[in-house]
Amino acid sequence: MDWFWKALGGKAGRNQKRSKAIVDQAREQQEQLSTLDDAALAQRARDLVEGGEVKDPATFLAALGVASTRTLGLTPFPVQSQAVLRLIEGDVIQMATGEGKTLVGAMAATGFGLMGKRVHSITVNDYLARRDAEWMRPLVEFFGLKVAAVHEELDEAQRREAYAADIIYAPVNEIGFDLLRDRQVTDRSLMVQQHADVALVDEADSVLVDEALVPLVLAGSQPGAAPAGQITDIVRHLREKEHYEMDDDRRNVFLTPKGADRVAGQLGITALYDEEHVGSTLVQVNLALHAKALLIRDVHYLVRDGKVQLIDASRGRVADLQRWPDGLQSAVEAKEGLDVTEGGKILDSITLQALMTRYPMVCGMTGTAVEATDQLRQFYDLGISVIERNRPLQRFDEADRIYATMKEKNRAIIEEIKAIHATGQPVLVGTQDVAESEALAEALEGIEVSVLNAKNDAEEARIIAEAGDLGRVTVSTQMAGRGTDIRLGGADEADHEAVVELGGLAVIGTARHRSSRLDNQLRGRAGRQGDPGLALFFVSLEDDVVVSGGSGEEITAHPDEQGLIQTGRVTEFINHCQRVTEGQLLEIHAQTWKYNKLLADQRVIIDERRDNLLDSERAWEQLAELAPGRAAELADLEHAAKVGAAREIMLFHLDQEWSEHLGLMDDVRESIHLRAIARETPIDEYHRIAVREFKELAQRAVDKSVDTFETVLIDAAGAHLGNLGLARPSATWTYMVSDNPLAGRGNSVISGIGNIFH
Repeated sequence: MDWFWKALGGKAGRNQKRSKAIVDQAREQQEQLSTLDDAALAQRARDLVEGGEVKDPATFLAALGVASTRTLGLTPFPVQSQAVLRLIEGDVIQMATGEGKTLVGAMAATGFGLMGKRVHSITVNDYLARRDAEWMRPLVEFFGLKVAAVHEELDEAQRREAYAADIIYAPVNEIGFDLLRDRQVTDRSLMVQQHADVALVDEADSVLVDEALVPLVLAGSQPGAAPAGQITDIVRHLREKEHYEMDDDRRNVFLTPKGADRVAGQLGITALYDEEHVGSTLVQVNLALHAKALLIRDVHYLVRDGKVQLIDASRGRVADLQRWPDGLQSAVEAKEGLDVTEGGKILDSITLQALMTRYPMVCGMTGTAVEATDQLRQFYDLGISVIERNRPLQRFDEADRIYATMKEKNRAIIEEIKAIHATGQPVLVGTQDVAESEALAEALEGIEVSVLNAKNDAEEARIIAEAGDLGRVTVSTQMAGRGTDIRLGGADEADHEAVVELGGLAVIGTARHRSSRLDNQLRGRAGRQGDPGLALFFVSLEDDVVVSGGSGEEITAHPDEQGLIQTGRVTEFINHCQRVTEGQLLEIHAQTWKYNKLLADQRVIIDERRDNLLDSERAWEQLAELAPGRAAELADLEHAAKVGAAREIMLFHLDQEWSEHLGLMDDVRESIHLRAIARETPIDEYHRIAVREFKELAQRAVDKSVDTFETVLIDAAGAHLGNLGLARPSATWTYMVSDNPLAGRGNSVISGIGNIFH
C-alpha cells in the first residue's frame, strides 16, 4: 500500500505510523485497565478528556476496548482500534468487508460522546439504524451515555426524544427530512433536532459520493402537472433515428427536424420552437420524449401496485421515497397510463452534500474509499486512511473475461455459473438491473436461484446472509445487502469448512461498472476475515461502459470461436474506458455541484435570517418601525402575543419567498441549456439569474409582511393568516429527487435488455 500513501502525500503516511504506535501502547495498557471495576473504568475514560480533547489516546483506546469486551463480548483487533483512532481524528477509513466496521463505528461514536460531542451515526437504511443502535447499546450506556435510533415509524415526540441522545443512529434521509421540517417551524419548541457536532457516516462512499447530489425535498399540497394526454400519445409513436436521436451514452435525447415538424403538425401549431410554445408545449414534449426514450421499465423504475417506483442506481433496490423532478415523474406515469400523482409545491430542499457540510466534523467508513479519494478531498476536504486486514486476503481475483459481443458474453456467464455450481461452491452474481437479474435467473434452468433485486428488497438481509451456503446461487442487483455479512456455510456457518474446501464464495460480475469502486464493492463480498474466495468479471465490447468510455475510438480484436478475446491491449482498452466513464461521473458531480452550491450558500443566509427572527424580537421591532400606525392599534395587546404574531407573519413570507425562489431556479435550470444557443455559458447565466433574484427576495418578504401586518386580524391567539388565504400547506410530504436518473447502468439497453439471456 506504499504507493497509496505516496500518492496522498507524507502526512497521511505519518498519521498511519503514529496511529499504529498508539494502538501498540493501548494493547500494553489493556491488561492493567481490565483489573478496574465497571465504574472505575468508565470514570478513567472520562478523566482522559479535557476541553473536548483526549489527553492520552492510547489509554482512551484501551478503555474503549476493555469496555467492548465486557459489554458486547467483542474484543477489538488492533486494526479495529487503529480505525477508531483515525475516525476520531476525522478521516474516512477504508476497511474491507467483514472486518468489523459496526464495532469500530460504535467505539468511535462512544469516544466522541465522552468528549461531550453529539454524534449522528449515519446509516443507509432504517434496518441498519435500528439494528446497530440496539446491538451497540450496552457499550454506549456503559459510559453513562444515551443512544437512540431514528426511523420512519417515529412520531414527532419520539423523534425529539431520540435526537436528545448523545449518539443517534439514523438513515441519512431521515436526518435531512427532519432538518427540512425544522426549517418551517415558527417556534423553537416545535423543532425535533438538536445541534450535532459529528457526522459519522457508514457506507461513506454511498452517502458522500454516489448520492451526494440527491436533493431531499419538502413539498406542500399542490396538483401535479403532466404532459397532456395528446402529447404523450404523439410522442409514443415517434421512431428513433427518424423522429429523435440520442447521444452516444444514451443520456440525452433530441427531436430531429422531422420529429419537431411531426409533433407540431399533430398539435396543430405552426412551429414547436416559436417563442409562445418554448416555455410550455416544448417542455412537455421534451419530458414525454425523455420518459419514452431514456427511462426504461425494470431498469430505471418498476410499476407496482399502480405506482411508478424508482430504482436506486447505487444499490439496486427500490427507493421508496424517491421521485424524479415532478414534470418527469408525471411524464413517466402518463407514459405507463397511470394516475398522475400530486406534484406538490417545493417548500424547501437540501442535497445530501449540503447536509453533510453543516456538521462541524465529518468522518466515515467504507470498503472502497481509495477510489473516491478525489471526490472526498475535492468536495469535503476529507483525508483517507486505509486500514489493513486483520488476516491476509485469500481471495483470487481472476482476470476479466472479455468477449466481442454481449450474446457471447452472456452465454459464457451461464456456462461458468453452471460449472461452479456443479462443484457445490456458492455463487453470488452481481447484475446491473432488475430485468437482467430476472433474465439470468430464468436462463439458469434446472438450478434453484435466489433472486435479490428491487422487487423483493424486503427479503434482502435473509437472502444475502445465506448466499455463502453450500450449492447456493444468488443473483443480486448492484450492491444489495450492504451491511449484512455473507458467512461461508450459511448464516450459522454450519458448513463453513466444506465451503472453504471448495474455494469459498465465488463472486461473478456480469459487466464492469462505470466506476471501479462499484466493481470493488462487489469483489469485496468474497474473502472476508481471511476466507478463500473468487472474483471474476465478464465484459463485452458492447457493454455500456465500453461504448460510452470508448466512444470514437477503434479497437482491433481477434476473438476465438467462443468470442473470447485474450490480449493485453484489449484489457487495457477496457480499463481505459472505465477511467473515462469515471471522469465523466466526476465531471457530472462537479458541474451539478456548481448549480447546487450557490443555492446552498443562499440557504445559509436564509437560515441566519430565520434564526434571528426565531430567537429575538426583531420581527416585531421591524414591523412596528415600518408600520407604526398598525403597531399603535395593538398597544393594548400583551407584548408576547404581538411578538409571536409578528414572528409568524415574517417567517411565513420569508419561507414563501424562498419556496418561490426554489421553484423559479428549478424552472431556470430546466431550460438553461437553451442559453448555450445564445452563446452564453449556462452555469454563468444560471448564477447571474440566481444572484439577481435572491437580492430582491428578502425585501419582497419584508414588503409583503408589512402589507399583511396592516390588514390581518391579530389578537391574543396570534395572527390569523388563514383569513387572508395565507395559511401554510395543510399537508406536507418528503421525497428524494433523482437528479441523475441514468447513472450506473451497465449492460446496454440498445438491443432490448429483457431478452439479453435468450
